[in-house]
Amino acid sequence: MKMLPLLVFIGFHTVCGAAVRTGLERVDDYRSLFEGKRVGIIANHTACDRQGRHIVEVFDAMEGVEVTALFSPEHGLYGTEDAGARVEGSTDPVRGLPVYSLYGKTLKPTAAMLEAVDVLVFDIQDVGARFYTYTSTMSLAMEAAAETGKRFVVLDRPNPITGLHVEGPLLEPEYSSFVGLHPIPVRHGMTIGELAQMFNGAGWLEDGRRADLAVVPMTGWSRELWYEETGLGFIRPSPNIPDIATAAVYPGICLLEGTNISEGRGTDQPFLQFGAPWLDSDKLEQALNALNLPGMRFAAAVFTPTSSKHRGQECRGVRILLTDRDRIEPFWAGVLIVNTIFKIAPEQFEWRQAHFDRLCGTATVREAIILGTVSEALKAGFQAESSSFEKARKEYLIYPESGAR
Repeated sequence: MKMLPLLVFIGFHTVCGAAVRTGLERVDDYRSLFEGKRVGIIANHTACDRQGRHIVEVFDAMEGVEVTALFSPEHGLYGTEDAGARVEGSTDPVRGLPVYSLYGKTLKPTAAMLEAVDVLVFDIQDVGARFYTYTSTMSLAMEAAAETGKRFVVLDRPNPITGLHVEGPLLEPEYSSFVGLHPIPVRHGMTIGELAQMFNGAGWLEDGRRADLAVVPMTGWSRELWYEETGLGFIRPSPNIPDIATAAVYPGICLLEGTNISEGRGTDQPFLQFGAPWLDSDKLEQALNALNLPGMRFAAAVFTPTSSKHRGQECRGVRILLTDRDRIEPFWAGVLIVNTIFKIAPEQFEWRQAHFDRLCGTATVREAIILGTVSEALKAGFQAESSSFEKARKEYLIYPESGAR
């Protein structure tokens, strides 16, 4: 397999405490799942242990295990492709293994792709937001495994923005898409392994199928931990999530993708700054700070994106300053940010309506902004939905809700 760039592994050699062991680091304790099997691996550059070994290297070292195929998600096997960019299949130049893209001609493994596979293993770092597509890749791959009688194994990893907080509306069925397949809130507060158990146990796979699912759990993780508190080195899971601060605001600022406002792609602070050539940055700063959003403040900013919306144009907007990340409500903050810009610049503001509604999982947000009815009552309705979800998810949680560090 082509070696991953050295940069990917920086951090695994500078950890402090190293209290959390990921599912990948515990596969030797679960050898019975893999011994004597042909293994297909769904992974990207984040599937590394603390020594910097990629998952393929780890499985190659296991006796009686044969890796026969690789599968890559959005952004590709090395996490370098732009958001939404189609990823082509390829061949591993070292081992000669097929590398099947699950973000190209197909989003779901075909029976032909799985012909030489007995066990399908998933190991990708999620960011804790419904519309991050790695969870959709996992769900569709689980369906394929169920349809073809293959075991599906998830190697669990932390939710980087903690497993405590749940926020936002449940996705309505008519808005199901690859940026949200199932009725979960925008910020779900679950690990990838817990989500797999819920997708499977709640009967959400196509035709209610159930996969032969196994989750290799972490040790040492508790729900209140932010990623850098785990002792694990952070590998950016996609090009525009460079750090935990970005991941923390992503469940709300990503809503700007459904508008003509730059969400900071093509700058050194994606999602932490946003704007447009026609905005008044001082006016926006004052309006947003007047909202007194918990855990965040705003500072006027000017930036020029090198890619994506308003490429090469000077944009005026604001930069987010996190003051208490444990108090932030990123989804609601995103709603109020869009609402504020809509009020400040109604003539220049434009919707990308279908995408905005898909991200929200409902048309309710956009309609309330247009009608001028964004209110605490709207927020309370979303809170009721997320509270209902919290109760439903309890049976699928692997890690206690009130565990001590």
